[in-house]
Amino acid sequence: MKTTVRLLYMLVFLFAAASSYGQGISVNGKVTSGSDGSALPGASVLIKGTTTGVPTDAEGAFTIQVPSSESVLVFSMIGMTPQEITVGSQTTINVALAEDAKALNEVVVVGYGTQRKLDVTGSVAQIKGAEIAAQPSMNAVSGLQGKVAGVQINNSGKPGEAPQIRIRGVGTAYGSPNPLYVVDGVWFDDISFLNSADIESMNILKDASSQSIYGVRAANGVVLITTKKGKSGKSVIDYNGFVGFQQVTNQIKMANANEYATMVNELSAINGKGNILNAGSYGEGTDWYGQILRTAQINNHQLSISGGTDKSTYNLSLGFLNQDGIVQKNDFKRYTARLQNDFQVFKALKVGYTATGSYSKSRDEAGGIFRQLYAAGPVVPVYNADGSYGDPNTFNLGDANNFNPQVTIDYYNQITKRTLLTANAYAELSLFKGLTFRTSLGGRYAQDETRSYVPVYEATLKQRNNISSLQFTRPQTRYWIFENTLTYTKEFGDHSLTALVGQSAQRDQSYTLTANALNVPYSSEGDLYLALGSANSRNVTDVGDLGTYASYFGRVNYSFQDRYLLNASLRADGSSKFYEGGNAWGYFPSVGAGWVISNESFMKGQSFFDNLKIRGSWGKIGNASVPSNLSTLTVATGGGLGAIFGGQLNTGASINTIIPPTTVWERGVGTDIGLEAAFLKNRLTLELDYYIKKTEQAIFDIPVLTSIGTQSGRIVGNQADFENKGFEFNVAWRDEIGENLTYSIGVNGGINNNKVLAVTSGANSIYDGGVGLTGGALATRTRVGDPIGSFYGLVVDGIFQTQDEIKASAQPTAKPGDFRYRDISGTNGTPDGTISGLDRQVIGNPNPKFTYGINTSWNYSNFDLMLDFQGVSGVDIYNANMGWRYGNENFTKDFYDNRWHGEGTSNTYPSANIGGGSNYLASTFFVQSGSYFRVRNAQLGYTLPQAVVEKLKIKRLRLYANAQNALNFFKYKGLSPEVRANENKPTQAGIDANVYPLSATYNFGINVTF
Repeated sequence: MKTTVRLLYMLVFLFAAASSYGQGISVNGKVTSGSDGSALPGASVLIKGTTTGVPTDAEGAFTIQVPSSESVLVFSMIGMTPQEITVGSQTTINVALAEDAKALNEVVVVGYGTQRKLDVTGSVAQIKGAEIAAQPSMNAVSGLQGKVAGVQINNSGKPGEAPQIRIRGVGTAYGSPNPLYVVDGVWFDDISFLNSADIESMNILKDASSQSIYGVRAANGVVLITTKKGKSGKSVIDYNGFVGFQQVTNQIKMANANEYATMVNELSAINGKGNILNAGSYGEGTDWYGQILRTAQINNHQLSISGGTDKSTYNLSLGFLNQDGIVQKNDFKRYTARLQNDFQVFKALKVGYTATGSYSKSRDEAGGIFRQLYAAGPVVPVYNADGSYGDPNTFNLGDANNFNPQVTIDYYNQITKRTLLTANAYAELSLFKGLTFRTSLGGRYAQDETRSYVPVYEATLKQRNNISSLQFTRPQTRYWIFENTLTYTKEFGDHSLTALVGQSAQRDQSYTLTANALNVPYSSEGDLYLALGSANSRNVTDVGDLGTYASYFGRVNYSFQDRYLLNASLRADGSSKFYEGGNAWGYFPSVGAGWVISNESFMKGQSFFDNLKIRGSWGKIGNASVPSNLSTLTVATGGGLGAIFGGQLNTGASINTIIPPTTVWERGVGTDIGLEAAFLKNRLTLELDYYIKKTEQAIFDIPVLTSIGTQSGRIVGNQADFENKGFEFNVAWRDEIGENLTYSIGVNGGINNNKVLAVTSGANSIYDGGVGLTGGALATRTRVGDPIGSFYGLVVDGIFQTQDEIKASAQPTAKPGDFRYRDISGTNGTPDGTISGLDRQVIGNPNPKFTYGINTSWNYSNFDLMLDFQGVSGVDIYNANMGWRYGNENFTKDFYDNRWHGEGTSNTYPSANIGGGSNYLASTFFVQSGSYFRVRNAQLGYTLPQAVVEKLKIKRLRLYANAQNALNFFKYKGLSPEVRANENKPTQAGIDANVYPLSATYNFGINVTF
């Protein structure tokens, strides 16, 4: 019995010992605030390198079991600076966390330097490169969509095409309306060459005060891009890659063959003719969208190696992107390479360079293919039973849609290649304490080539070619920029001063050579040479442009006790583009001031605001993104301009365009008032801005009568003043729930109103927007009091039902089923009983009034979830596809279901004669809401636990699945309401005619660090 009892005692002792061993060391303590000693409930206490942790209770207390005395505890909380403590022999650990001033001390990139976020007096938004690279965007600018208040981005589904970006509305109407991109000191108009994974940060300068240091090129905003650099330490190898596919979303449903035949016959009857097709005998027919569009594959890979020592660092990256277009045979490949080095020559001297190379090749989509898919007759088969192409001519449909889109695709052969080399080298010398001299030399070399070949073929009666043709277009640019700055920084007592002076010189030259020849045989892609064509058919033309700039600039930043801030700058730019007339130089001043209220003594006792700051700024900016020699009269020559004198042919010439006496600088003047605040230990942050952005003496190209005899039919010059006025907000909340869940939610939005203030021609308006309109009609007007490029046309008041209604109307030549237009004005300003151009009104606005984004991130243990939403409202789209008709083009299913086809059938949609009579004129019928809301990005990721990756001999491994643009909500009746401006011109914005639509992207990716 005693023996049994002893055995039981021994087992209990061993079990207790084993249990004690399994529990490790018990550590308890309390987490408090370092500023006031208050308890911090919900703070995280985590064993470093694991997912094991506990939250503090309502009194800030915690108890946690750690494996050993070597364990390290990580104490953290949103808004506080984390601390790490090794357990050692301690069983009680009390921690006081300091408030995290990171948000205030965060460094943002500004022109020619950096500043603490606290010291910035202008409106500057910063996006980390990791946020951009996390999305499957082919262009880094696309990754900004929905993330920055006041920044509107219109994407294209076309592979390799750059998005259009507008910062606080339209800044210029002629030349390039895109912002200036400064990548590691080199200036660009487009950053399609840049791999998103190479970007460290993007800083968007939104107000004139922060932009004016770039005076001559800042009219449309400035985007400063800093690429990644190496860090001292062991080499780090990163691989980021994804594979996936793209699909068209919200595809337009067209009328099927039977429905189409019904409407074609209705149209024929309206025109007094008999039936053309046997309606009801064709069935569904050909779905041309389904035939030509496809699910497109996409994959992207990036590999980087970085590291270094105290004396030198390096970063090398290689990238490859392979994207198929949603159109058959359309694809895009891009290869990138980048090398960066920094060298600490000695304590006072640092030098370095960044070099990037990019090469891309695309098989282009057939021009006008989306117009064809919309218009092609569904009664036409893709192929006949014998394998030949279906021929629209056999259906007697006329020439308006006499094409088989498959033929267009099969015989279209155009390839575009782009090569870009860019580099920047710098040296920084510390002359003495606080004074630094920096010199940099950068440049770019770009060589493009577009090769287009049309073979001899015979597919249908109309789609045939008897003479082959070959054309090469080779644009090239040569650009260099040389800049020197001297920066002095001094702190004395409560005062902080930074002064900058600098000099810049630039030269930008472009040259385009176009050559073509006929009768070039085709044996392979490698054997297409102009020399093989007919000798008398070969032709060469060229065009070029050269701009040179000299600039001097300076800036002073002053701060007193981190409370009162002052910023002032001045830049003087001389440009060869405005040399004539004594207008070569422009001067661009700015001033900004800020008051950090939360740093005042009377705010020390309060706990509501962690940060409270108001700021205001004013500045002037310029625009040199226009062609050179605008005030120089040029002429054109050519065979078509020849004249016969004395029986001999003489070369003639014609004036290209009417030139105003002098073209002067286009200037922007901007004012910004902002408020920044943080609450609840920096969990909640708020930023508000009100701005007025005015463009003075804006350059426009205005159509003139062709009877004048000029080649271009336009006059270019300083024509108008306009302004953008708006309000922006950015609200963000970040917090944690329990021991493993952290999250952040950010909401941003921008309200912008564009208005023309003055037009040089007085009451005469500027008309444009003829793309996709029949009969030479124009859809936009720019006039005092209205937004730039406002849609302009007749107001539809219903549909004529009977001939009696027509007789009693202002449209005696109309037919039943035609639009009834509102009689608004005549020559005396009142209704006159007739419909004319005087009855046209502003009927829509292509400039968005409200853009917004909602960005969230969620992290639970090893899982992460990103959900981004984005939208636009208060914007209109002109659906030119509906009225772009010359005969028997197809109709949408929506039109078929709602069309007028007899008295009382519809009072909103016209008859099948929508392209006839006066129905094709620009009107309210074609203007539709362009507002939309979409799930911009949804991504779910999983990071392998540290213990697992250590066994795999790697540092980090993350897997993720991503969906972009998968869900879209809008009322627009086209493929997508995200419509880019034709030719990138604001006066042609919002017109949907042959637009390459966006698609949804689904992909799976991996991030690995070795």
